[in-house]
Amino acid sequence: MTSNCLNCNEEIAGKFCSNCSQSASTHRFSLSHVIQHDFIHGIFHFDKGFFYTIKELFTRPGNSIREYIQGKRTKHFNYFATIILLLTIGYFLKKWTKIDTSSIYDQTELSGLFKILKDYSKFTVFLHIPIIALGSFLLFKKSKQNYTENLVLNLYLQCGILTISLILPVIMIFTDNRDFLLVVNNFLTVLTFVYLIIFYYQYFSVFNFKKSSLIIRVISMALIFLITKQVMNIVLNTIGQHYLH
Repeated sequence: MTSNCLNCNEEIAGKFCSNCSQSASTHRFSLSHVIQHDFIHGIFHFDKGFFYTIKELFTRPGNSIREYIQGKRTKHFNYFATIILLLTIGYFLKKWTKIDTSSIYDQTELSGLFKILKDYSKFTVFLHIPIIALGSFLLFKKSKQNYTENLVLNLYLQCGILTISLILPVIMIFTDNRDFLLVVNNFLTVLTFVYLIIFYYQYFSVFNFKKSSLIIRVISMALIFLITKQVMNIVLNTIGQHYLH
């Protein structure tokens, strides 16, 4: 049985259009289809989509993203969409917290940073990535990963770090103990550093680096990531204090 593709009007003889690859089963939107397929399947399906990507980022982070960059891309959620969705989840979690995140820190010293993060977090989350990508491109040049590939791998790395950062607001829903929350925040900083090492080590472990050289480069890259992020926060804090009121 043949039919015509709804996208390009080419005749379809199988499950997919041979001209544009659209599925032959494409049909009109219905409320049940949007809820059951587009939302649940597209985001929450465990073998493809948002949760699949998060699962991979914490079970085999570097390996899965290297495979993605090398061509296995159908199962992963888009990196930009993942970051925006994680930021959105963080935004709603903070609505339920007992105290504001800024109250954990010295508000006088970091007032400018929190002013910027309040309104521009969707932009500031990307600012350090081009610099980090340049760092990994230069440190791991032997891998022959181009700059754009380093950009993508670091964007997925940022997804993992943003997921770790959600732990703090979740805990803040249940407690407002500032001392305890500072301990949690310090723990998350260490956890982030460990995650950076695991991610970079897994990703670049197949590119024939000597083990000692790889470890040194990975630790250096993890430090570069954290230092760059800290410097970026200082810059944003200065801008916020001088130009936002």
